[in-house]
Amino acid sequence: MMGASQSLLELVAAAQANAKTSEDRISDILKLMDGRTGSDAQVEDLRAATVSLELAAVDIFSLFEARMQHHFRRGPFSRKLKSLLLDKGQTDLAERISQYYLAINVLKHGKGASYRELLNTPSPLVVVKPAKGIIADETHASTGLVDVSVPGFFDGLTTTILEAYHFLENRQTGTVT
Repeated sequence: MMGASQSLLELVAAAQANAKTSEDRISDILKLMDGRTGSDAQVEDLRAATVSLELAAVDIFSLFEARMQHHFRRGPFSRKLKSLLLDKGQTDLAERISQYYLAINVLKHGKGASYRELLNTPSPLVVVKPAKGIIADETHASTGLVDVSVPGFFDGLTTTILEAYHFLENRQTGTVT
């Protein structure tokens, strides 16, 4: 697991490497299935790799929030970060933070306000699926509501986290106004 002594940059790099492994597994399984219904083992492998990617996304975003919370006195980190970014003219980064925040909320909590907001404001960053036909079980309620296996999802998430990290850290040292 990701240790407390590692910097956020090291944690993101490790998460990217782990995510790449899951993304490669997903890609390989889908190639083997070649558009056909897979065997039970293939379907289970695909599900396991997808759940692994979902958990990696939730973990790295949660670590980002926890490590960067000190930049704000109290309150919801992602909303405060979005507001600060908008105030500083960083509209694109603010919107990306918001979209990934909503996606992570859906992965953590399933259907709810974040899910409805993603459905009502489509974005190329996050692929949201209708709730019908989504697999739900007691260990991972939201599998499939947000398609984390879409090429670029995890890279976009970590790039956004790194940009926000640098924005906050540079702001603290006074290099960002």
